[in-house]
Amino acid sequence: MRIGYPCINRSVGCTASTTFRLASYSSVRLETCIRNNISCLRKILQFNAGNGLLFFRIPSGLVPFASHPICTYGWAGRFAKDFREIGRYIRENNMRISMHPDQFVLLNSTDEEVVLRSVSELKYHAKVLDLMRLGRDAKIQLHVGGVYGDKESALERFAERYARLPRQVRKRLVVENDGHLFSLSDCLKLHSLTGIPVLFDSFHHSLNNNGESMRNAILLAEATWAVQDGPLMCDYSSQQRGAKRGTHASTINLPDFAAFVSQAKGIELDIMLEIKDKEKSAIKAARLISEAKPGN
Repeated sequence: MRIGYPCINRSVGCTASTTFRLASYSSVRLETCIRNNISCLRKILQFNAGNGLLFFRIPSGLVPFASHPICTYGWAGRFAKDFREIGRYIRENNMRISMHPDQFVLLNSTDEEVVLRSVSELKYHAKVLDLMRLGRDAKIQLHVGGVYGDKESALERFAERYARLPRQVRKRLVVENDGHLFSLSDCLKLHSLTGIPVLFDSFHHSLNNNGESMRNAILLAEATWAVQDGPLMCDYSSQQRGAKRGTHASTINLPDFAAFVSQAKGIELDIMLEIKDKEKSAIKAARLISEAKPGN
C-alpha cells in the first residue's frame, strides 16, 4: 500500500506548476517555466522518497499551454533527457505516479470543440508519462463529465469517444466516481462498455452511492483493474467538520483513516490523500500504515 498526495508540496519551497498569462507567451518564457517546474518536481519526489510517500499526482501545469494551439515549441524534445531521468528516479524508488486533468476536460460533452480540446489535453498528459517511460500503472484519472439531461446517453457518448482515443491515452485513462452526478455504479456501467478501470474515491462514495458498503465498493472497483494496470488506485478524504457538505478535510483524522484502511484489509491498493495540508497528512498516514505492519 503506497500513500501519497496530489500536486503541491508546501515543505520544499517551490511549485511544479508555475505558469504565466497567455498574453505574455513566448518560447523563451515557456522554456524557463518548464525548466523551473521540472526542477521543483525533482525536489518534491526526493522529499517524498525520504518520507516514505510513494504515490504522487504530478500537476497538469507541469508544461503550461502544452495542448494550446499557441504552443509550437518542441518541449518534448528539449526536455526528453530530464523526463527520462525523473522516470528512472520514480522506478528506482518504487513510486507510483498519476495525473488528473482539470475540470474543463469533458470527454462526453455535447460541444465538439470542447471534446477536441479535451482530447488534446489528454494526449499531452499521456505524452508526459510516456516521456518518463513509466509503465501502464501510471494513470490519468478523469471524471465522467456532465449528464446533459440524459445520464445513459452521457455514458454512451463517453464510451464512443473513449473508443476513438489514441492507444497511448486509452492505456492510461481511468474513470473516477464523483460526489454528485456519476456514482460508482455508473462508473461500473462505463467499465462494462469500455473496459476502463474505475478509480475509487471513498469520500465521493460517501456522498453519492447506491447503498454499497465501503468494503464492497472497494472490491467492485478493484475488479475493474487488470494486472498490467497495477493495484487499484483510491482517493481518500473526509468531511471537514462544520463546513459545507462535500468539503475536504483540512488535515487527516487518523481514526477515520484507520477505519477506511480496515475496510480494505487484504486488498492491494494505493491511496491518494485529497486532504488540504497535503504532505503533512500523508506523512502521518504513511507512518500509521508502517507501524501497523507485522513486526513493528
